[in-house]
Amino acid sequence: MKKGFDPQKYIDEQSKYILERVNDYDKLYLEFGGKIINDKHAKRVLPGFDEDAKIKLLCKLREKVEIIICVYAGDIERNKVREDYGITYDMEVFRLIDDLRAYDLEINSVVITRYNNQPATSVFINKLERRNIKVYKHTAIEGYPADIDNIVSENGYGKNEYIKTTKPIVVATAPGPSSGKLATCLGQLYHEHKLGRSAGYAKFETFPVWNLPLKHPVNIAYEAATVDLKDVNMIDSFHYDYYNEVAVNYNRDLEMFPVVKRIIERITGKESPYNSPTDMGVNRVGYGIIDEDVVIEAAKQEIIRRYFQTVCEFKKGLTEEETVNRMKVIMEELDLKQEDRKAVVPAREYAMQNKTEDNETPAIVALELPDGTIVTGRESDLMDNCSAGILNAIKHLAGISDEIYLLSPVILNTIQKYKSQVLNNKISTLSLNEILIALSISAVTNPTAQLAYDQLTHLKGVQAHSTVIINKNSEQILRDLEIDLTCDPVFSSDNLYYI
Repeated sequence: MKKGFDPQKYIDEQSKYILERVNDYDKLYLEFGGKIINDKHAKRVLPGFDEDAKIKLLCKLREKVEIIICVYAGDIERNKVREDYGITYDMEVFRLIDDLRAYDLEINSVVITRYNNQPATSVFINKLERRNIKVYKHTAIEGYPADIDNIVSENGYGKNEYIKTTKPIVVATAPGPSSGKLATCLGQLYHEHKLGRSAGYAKFETFPVWNLPLKHPVNIAYEAATVDLKDVNMIDSFHYDYYNEVAVNYNRDLEMFPVVKRIIERITGKESPYNSPTDMGVNRVGYGIIDEDVVIEAAKQEIIRRYFQTVCEFKKGLTEEETVNRMKVIMEELDLKQEDRKAVVPAREYAMQNKTEDNETPAIVALELPDGTIVTGRESDLMDNCSAGILNAIKHLAGISDEIYLLSPVILNTIQKYKSQVLNNKISTLSLNEILIALSISAVTNPTAQLAYDQLTHLKGVQAHSTVIINKNSEQILRDLEIDLTCDPVFSSDNLYYI
C-alpha cells in the first residue's frame, strides 16, 4: 500500500510543539480528543499514519505527563456502547487504564462528570476505588456554559474537588465525546489560579486538519465519522479576522470559543492568549502528509465505509433517519457511490447468482486482498460467509488449490454436533472464531493448514464487504485481524436473538 503520511516527522513535530506550549506555564492541561491508542480512523485516511502515534508521543514525554480519564455519569447509567469495540463506556475505562499502564504511563485518576448519585455509576466508582484507583466526583454546574459569573465561582468550579497533580503536562482523555474533558480542564485552571499557580489549557485533536482546505476529503471524512454528533467543519472566522489566515475548525469548537475565552480571562484576570479556537489546538498532523493524492483516495474510501456503517446502524435501530440523510449528502458532496468500494460489486453479483427460491439474499462476503485479487465466501450449512471468505483468502495467499481441504469435514461436523446436541445452540453453523480455532489446532499436525494459518497476519488492511449484516462476534474477529468490513443493510435472517 502506498504511503501518504510520514509518522516520524509527525511525532517529532508534534512533541516539539507541545513542549513549546508547556514552556508558557507551570502546568498545561491538555485535552485529548479522539483515541489515544489504536486510532484506526487516522490510519485509514492517512496511509502511513501510526495508529499508536498519540501514545508514542506521550511515551516520549513520559517524565512530564500524567493522565486523567473523564467519563460522564449519564453514559455509564445508560450503558452507552463504543461501537468500534462493542463494549460499554465503563468497560472502556477499564480497558484504557490497562492499556495506558502497559505503556508505563502515570494515571492520576478517573473523574466522574455530572455525577448525581446515579446507582450504576456509584457501583462503577466502587469497582474503581476497590482496585486502588483514585476517583473524583464532579457535579453539574448550574447555568453551564452560559452563566460565567456562576461558573467561575465557589458555586461553580469551586464546588468540585481539586484534582491533585504533580507533572507539568496533565492529559485529559475519555472513552468518548461529551465526557466533560473541557469542563474538567477549566475547573483545574480555576483551582490552580486560586493556589497562585500559572496553568494553561490546550486542545489536541487530530481532525479536522486546520491547515487543509475546508472541503478536503480528509476533513469531510471527519464529518462522516462524527455524523451522529452533527459535527460540521467550518472556516475559523475568529482566526481569519485576527490573522487574515484561513484555518478549518468545527462547529462545536467555534460555538464554545467565545465562552471558553471569557472563562479563561475571568479565571486569570488577564487577556486570553488565544485569539481563535485554532490557537487553542496543538495539532500538527497536516505537516506529516507527504502524498496528497494517496491521502485523498484513502479519505474517500473511508467516507464510503462510514456510509455503510451508518445505514446498517439505522437498520439496527441505533441511529435516526436524519443521520442517514446527512451521510447521503456527504457522499453526494464528493460524488461517491457505494460501488466505488471495490469489494461491493463482486459480493452483490455473487449473491445475485445464488439467490434462493424464496428470493432471499444469500450471505456472501468479498475480500479485496493486498494484491488486488477479489476472493469470495458463501454461507453454507457448515460455516458462515466470513469463515468461508477467510479460508479462501488465506488459501489464495498461501497458493493452496481450492480443491484442498484445510479442515477435515469430520472434525467440523463433530464441532457442529457439539454445538447443537451438547450446548443446545440453535445455530449450528460454525462461526469465524470456531473455524479459526479449528484451523489453529489442525496446523499442529497438518503442514498445509499451517501454511494457510501463517497467512492470517497478512490480512491486515484487507477490505471486505458482506451482503448481509454479520453478527457481532464475527465482526470483532475481523476487526482484530485488522480487516475493514462493510455490510449491506440486510439482516441475515428473521431471528431477533439467534443470529
